Order: sequence, then C-alpha cells, then structure tokens
Amino acid sequence: MPRARLSIALSMLLAAAVASAFPSAARAGRASRADDRVGNVDFPTSCTPQAQPALDKGLALLHSFQYSESEQSFAAAAQSDPQCAIAYWGQAMSHYELLWDFPDEKQLAEARKNIDLAQKAAKKSPRESEYIAAAAGFFNSDSKLSHADRTKIYVDAMGKLHDDNPGDVEAGALYAVALVSLADYNVDELANRRKAIAILNPLFAAHPNNPGVAHYLIHAADVPELAAQGLPAARAYAKIAPGSAHAIHMPSHIFWRLGLWQELIDSNNAAVLCASQATKAGRGEAHYQLHPMDFLSYGYLQSGQESKARHLVDELKDVPGAKPEDIAEHESVFEARNAVELHRWKEAAALPVHDEKLIALDVTYWARALGSARTGDVAGARQAADKLEEVTQAQIEHDKKLGNPIKPGKTVMQQEADAWIALANGQTDAALAGLRAADERERAQREDPYAAPAGEMLADMLLELKRPQEALDEYQKVLKDYPNRFDAVLGAAQAADGASHHDLAQVFYSQLRNISAPGADRPELQAGRNVSNGH
Repeated sequence: MPRARLSIALSMLLAAAVASAFPSAARAGRASRADDRVGNVDFPTSCTPQAQPALDKGLALLHSFQYSESEQSFAAAAQSDPQCAIAYWGQAMSHYELLWDFPDEKQLAEARKNIDLAQKAAKKSPRESEYIAAAAGFFNSDSKLSHADRTKIYVDAMGKLHDDNPGDVEAGALYAVALVSLADYNVDELANRRKAIAILNPLFAAHPNNPGVAHYLIHAADVPELAAQGLPAARAYAKIAPGSAHAIHMPSHIFWRLGLWQELIDSNNAAVLCASQATKAGRGEAHYQLHPMDFLSYGYLQSGQESKARHLVDELKDVPGAKPEDIAEHESVFEARNAVELHRWKEAAALPVHDEKLIALDVTYWARALGSARTGDVAGARQAADKLEEVTQAQIEHDKKLGNPIKPGKTVMQQEADAWIALANGQTDAALAGLRAADERERAQREDPYAAPAGEMLADMLLELKRPQEALDEYQKVLKDYPNRFDAVLGAAQAADGASHHDLAQVFYSQLRNISAPGADRPELQAGRNVSNGH
C-alpha cells in the first residue's frame, strides 16, 4: 500500500474540511452546530445546553454509521441531563445499523430499555416524542414481525414525523434513509430510492455540511440507474466528516458504480489510514478498515494494478484489532477475486480453504469450481460445486435463525459454477442457458458480485465459443451497469476485433489504457497494445 499517497490524500481531505465555510442556518432561534470532524447537524432539543453538544455529536456520528462512538456520545448527554429523552432515543438508535446488520434479539431488547427510559423522561417536545415513537415502533417486542415489517412501521412513523415537521432537516434525512432501507428489502425499490433522493436533494443544497444528508444521498443512489445522481454528494461527504473513516470511504460506493477508479482508490486509501489511526486510539473497530480494503482490492484490479491487488492480501494481517476469522474471511475474498478477475484458472482451482466459518467459504468454493471447470478438471469442479452447495445450505439455516429473508432457488454463484461445468462437459446450450439465468437473477435481485458479473461471464463464454458479435453485445450490456470494468472493456475490444469492427475495437483498447493507472502492470495491457498496434 502506497503510504505516501495515503498521507497526501488524507491531508488534502483534512485541509479541505478546515478551509470549508460552515454556514450557520438559524432555526428556532438557534444556530446549527458545527464540528469540523463529523459535520453539522441542526437538532434542537428540550435538553439542557450542557447536554446539547453531546447530542449533536451523537447524531452526527449516527449519520456516519459510527455506531459505538454515537452511543457513547448520547450516553454522555444522558449522564449530563438524566431527564433528556432524546438522549435515550439516540442510544436506542445506535443499535439499529440500518443498511448493515439487522439488530439481533439482544440488541432489540437493549434498545427497548433505552426507549422505555426515553418515554419516561420528562424533557421532550411533541416533535421529540415522534422521534421516540418511531423508534418504539421499530424496536417493539412482537417477535412475529419480519425485518421488512419492522422497517415499514418505522418508515411510516418517520414519514409522519417529516410531514409534521417539514423544517426539520434531521427528520428529513432519517426518513429518507429509512426509505432506502425499505428499498433494500425489494419493497418498491427504485420508487423508494427516487423518493429518498427527492427529499435529500433540496436538503443537500440548503445544508451542504450535514453528514446525514450527503451520506444518505450516496446510499439512495447506489444502484446503476441512479448512481450519477449521487456524485455531487460523493465528492462532498469526506470533506464534511473527515473524522469518520466510514465517511471518507463512503463516496467510493458511487465511484465504483461509475468506474472512477482513481477517485475510488484515493478515497479508500485515505479511509484505511483514518480507520487504522482511530482503532489504535481506541475510537474504532477493524471493520472500518477492512471494508475500504475490500473496495481497494476491486479498484486496483480494475485500474490494471495486479501487484497492488495481490499485496493487499498480505496487508490484512496488519489491520489493528482484526480478529483471525475476519482476516481469514477477507483473505478468501481477495484471493478468489484476484484469481477470477485475472483469469488465473489454475490458481483459482487451487485456492486455499482458510480456517473460518463454513458460511463464509462460498467465494472460495465458487472460485475453485470455476477454476477447475475452466482448466478441464470436471471432477474437481463438481467437488467444489458440491461444497458450495453445502455452504449455501448452511447460509440458509443461518439466515433462518436471524429472521433474514430466504431467496429460493440456486444462488448466482451456484448457477455460474454449474454453467462452466456444463461447458466443460460439452453441453454448450445448457451452459449458455445457465449463465443467462444467473445474469437475470443477479440483475433482478440487485446482487453485487464479488468479482465478474454473470453477464460478463456469459460474454466470456460466447467469446470462447467464437461467437464474437453476441459476445460484444453482452459486454456492452455489462458496461452500461458496470462502467470501465477492466475485463469487460478488454473483452469488448477482443470481441469487436473478432467481429471485424476494428474501429470500435480501437475505441475499447483506448478506453482500457485510459482507465489504467500509470503504474498498471496487468499483462493484458501489453497484449492489448500489441493487438491495437496491429490494426
């Protein structure tokens, strides 16, 4: 990992934040609270002036998904003012990691205790009571409610709060991200995302330093159809909250959707450094560093930097606070991604099976199945596919225990493995049908792949079968949803050449050079230059 670039990137982010003007939007006789580390919030409450700074910081941290720090800040506010109802609400909300993990029974019970304290506390306005009621609806004790049911109850209550208090910036932001959370359960997905964006855009224009508004805009736009609408917020968020590793990382969700690899790399290098420093100082957890490293792994490969992608596997061992199982899980992902993205099929077939939970081994057995099938080892591929089935069943049982929705039928990974095994067995029609089905499922269920999308695999297979025009059509379809993917651009160039569209091939080869970093070392680049120079 290039430490010099890390330091420069973070310094630029911090300097920009310090230099930014934080306008004080007065409301109800009170200026919005500014914090050059976590951003501005506008959150007047009934609590004492002494408790207010901790409340503001708690909410700002909650907006950036810094949950443990947020809980600590709200707890400090409650200690300062024991009758401050909204402080207990904040502690409860720190157990609701929406868009991440659904709270388990222990977290739900702990949150209910906080909500009970909030309801009993004397200091709360009608507006604050609505915040508390919305949380109470989500955390209620009805064990029969599904995750989507609880989310819908919360969304409806937050919608009422937003309607009753149209000038409340924080209510608007929290209502919008609740809509995104509901969209994640495939409930009117695009409609709810667009509704959230419509709420957030005017708030972002009026309150450009509010961390929640910018953050939630990025999440709302985090699908291929809407990604461009999240770019202004993506380029602003890290400057709003440079004290949050997640805030520094989060813009890369839009950068990867749009294929902006250098911005993605810079964002995550800075997030890695920020997270590492926070963890060493006792203010963070390892996952705030591991998550941006996951994005770096992908970004290095898409920008042609094989050596950096491979070196990242070794750097996992240096993540402060990371548990052995967390390191093993990320090693599995990075190693499988490297082998599949780089088309190193013998390497994929021989990937090590790390000592980790069975449910985390899907990516390893998926890559082993692909690698074995594509090197002609049908028996090895079938064995890996059988292990993938075992992992999938374990995941289903795990999800059932957690109350997570179960998706029927074979997973995309299983369909991909079966398709390549079918091709290895000479069953061309079944192989192509299998990848088409995998592509349809991946698109319908909004499943972001670990590495190559199913549609790209379909294009690869068509190219292997010497059907270049069909392959070109599929590569171009992939590039609409995944712009600037290295292998899709390279495949499109090769398919265009094979279909005698040599001018179009030149366009794709030029695009490949443009998306590659100056130090790119993927050997396909030289092969592309040689082919390009031949026409």
